[in-house]
Amino acid sequence: MARLVADVMTRRVVYLPEGTMLDEAAQAMRDQGIGDVVVTHGPTIMGLVTDRDIVIRAIAENLPPKTTTLGSISSHELLMIEQSATVDEAVHAMRERNVRRLLVCDADRKVVGIISLSDIALAPAAA
Repeated sequence: MARLVADVMTRRVVYLPEGTMLDEAAQAMRDQGIGDVVVTHGPTIMGLVTDRDIVIRAIAENLPPKTTTLGSISSHELLMIEQSATVDEAVHAMRERNVRRLLVCDADRKVVGIISLSDIALAPAAA
Protein backbone atom coordinates (compact mmCIF):
# COMPACT_ATOMS: atom_id res chain seq x y z
CA MET A 1 0.00 0.00 0.00
CA ALA A 2 1.27 3.47 -0.89
CA ARG A 3 2.38 5.79 1.88
CA LEU A 4 0.13 8.80 2.38
CA VAL A 5 1.21 12.40 2.89
CA ALA A 6 -0.58 12.35 6.27
CA ASP A 7 1.74 9.56 7.43
CA VAL A 8 5.01 11.44 6.85
CA MET A 9 4.17 15.17 7.04
CA THR A 10 5.16 17.49 9.86
CA ARG A 11 2.01 18.46 11.71
CA ARG A 12 3.50 21.42 13.57
CA VAL A 13 3.00 24.56 11.50
CA VAL A 14 4.41 27.84 12.78
CA TYR A 15 2.71 31.03 11.61
CA LEU A 16 4.40 34.43 11.82
CA PRO A 17 3.11 37.83 10.68
CA GLU A 18 4.63 39.37 7.55
CA GLY A 19 6.17 42.16 9.65
CA THR A 20 8.31 39.74 11.68
CA MET A 21 12.01 40.49 11.31
CA LEU A 22 14.22 37.77 9.86
CA ASP A 23 16.34 37.40 12.99
CA GLU A 24 13.19 36.67 15.02
CA ALA A 25 11.99 34.18 12.42
CA ALA A 26 15.36 32.42 12.40
CA GLN A 27 15.28 32.18 16.19
CA ALA A 28 11.74 30.74 16.05
CA MET A 29 12.89 28.14 13.51
CA ARG A 30 15.86 27.23 15.71
CA ASP A 31 13.75 27.01 18.87
CA GLN A 32 11.04 24.90 17.19
CA GLY A 33 13.49 22.70 15.28
CA ILE A 34 11.90 23.54 11.93
CA GLY A 35 13.10 24.89 8.59
CA ASP A 36 10.11 26.98 7.53
CA VAL A 37 7.37 29.32 8.70
CA VAL A 38 4.06 30.25 7.15
CA VAL A 39 3.80 34.02 6.68
CA THR A 40 0.47 35.69 7.42
CA HIS A 41 -1.19 38.99 6.57
CA GLY A 42 -3.78 39.36 9.29
CA PRO A 43 -5.79 36.11 9.28
CA THR A 44 -4.71 35.23 5.72
CA ILE A 45 -1.79 33.05 4.69
CA MET A 46 0.34 35.09 2.31
CA GLY A 47 3.49 33.06 1.87
CA LEU A 48 6.17 30.72 3.11
CA VAL A 49 9.75 31.42 4.19
CA THR A 50 12.38 28.74 4.67
CA ASP A 51 15.74 28.86 6.38
CA ARG A 52 17.25 28.65 2.90
CA ASP A 53 15.21 31.70 1.80
CA ILE A 54 16.70 33.70 4.67
CA VAL A 55 20.20 32.77 3.55
CA ILE A 56 19.73 33.14 -0.23
CA ARG A 57 17.28 36.04 -0.42
CA ALA A 58 18.49 38.09 2.52
CA ILE A 59 21.91 37.27 3.95
CA ALA A 60 23.54 36.68 0.54
CA GLU A 61 22.02 39.96 -0.68
CA ASN A 62 23.35 41.85 2.38
CA LEU A 63 19.87 42.58 3.74
CA PRO A 64 20.07 43.20 7.49
CA PRO A 65 18.19 40.47 9.41
CA LYS A 66 17.18 42.85 12.21
CA THR A 67 15.31 45.19 9.84
CA THR A 68 14.22 42.94 6.95
CA THR A 69 10.72 41.48 7.22
CA LEU A 70 9.46 38.03 6.33
CA GLY A 71 6.97 39.62 3.97
CA SER A 72 9.75 41.13 1.89
CA ILE A 73 11.38 37.76 1.10
CA SER A 74 8.50 35.27 1.29
CA SER A 75 7.47 33.00 -1.54
CA HIS A 76 3.94 34.06 -2.42
CA GLU A 77 3.06 31.07 -4.57
CA LEU A 78 1.50 28.65 -2.11
CA LEU A 79 1.51 25.05 -3.24
CA MET A 80 -0.75 22.63 -1.42
CA ILE A 81 -1.47 18.94 -1.47
CA GLU A 82 -4.20 17.04 0.34
CA GLN A 83 -3.19 14.88 3.26
CA SER A 84 -4.90 11.92 1.56
CA ALA A 85 -2.54 12.12 -1.45
CA THR A 86 0.27 9.60 -1.78
CA VAL A 87 3.87 10.44 -1.05
CA ASP A 88 4.63 9.66 -4.71
CA GLU A 89 2.12 12.36 -5.73
CA ALA A 90 3.80 14.82 -3.37
CA VAL A 91 7.24 14.02 -4.82
CA HIS A 92 5.87 14.47 -8.34
CA ALA A 93 4.35 17.86 -7.40
CA MET A 94 7.65 18.97 -5.83
CA ARG A 95 9.64 17.93 -8.87
CA GLU A 96 7.18 19.56 -11.26
CA ARG A 97 7.30 22.88 -9.39
CA ASN A 98 10.95 22.65 -8.32
CA VAL A 99 10.20 23.09 -4.61
CA ARG A 100 11.28 21.25 -1.47
CA ARG A 101 8.11 21.73 0.59
CA LEU A 102 4.35 21.68 0.17
CA LEU A 103 1.65 22.87 2.52
CA VAL A 104 -0.68 20.01 3.42
CA CYS A 105 -4.41 20.60 3.65
CA ASP A 106 -7.48 18.61 4.55
CA ALA A 107 -10.49 18.16 2.30
CA ASP A 108 -11.75 21.63 3.32
CA ARG A 109 -8.41 23.25 2.26
CA LYS A 110 -7.44 23.97 5.87
CA VAL A 111 -3.68 23.73 6.46
CA VAL A 112 -2.88 20.71 8.64
CA GLY A 113 0.84 20.34 8.07
CA ILE A 114 3.86 20.69 5.81
CA ILE A 115 5.65 17.96 3.89
CA SER A 116 9.28 18.38 2.93
CA LEU A 117 11.81 16.29 1.06
CA SER A 118 13.47 15.52 4.38
CA ASP A 119 10.15 14.24 5.81
CA ILE A 120 9.96 11.86 2.87
CA ALA A 121 13.60 10.81 3.04
CA LEU A 122 13.52 10.17 6.78
CA ALA A 123 10.16 8.36 6.89
CA PRO A 124 10.25 4.60 7.36
CA ALA A 125 9.75 2.68 4.11
CA ALA A 126 6.32 1.19 3.51
CA ALA A 127 6.08 -2.47 4.39
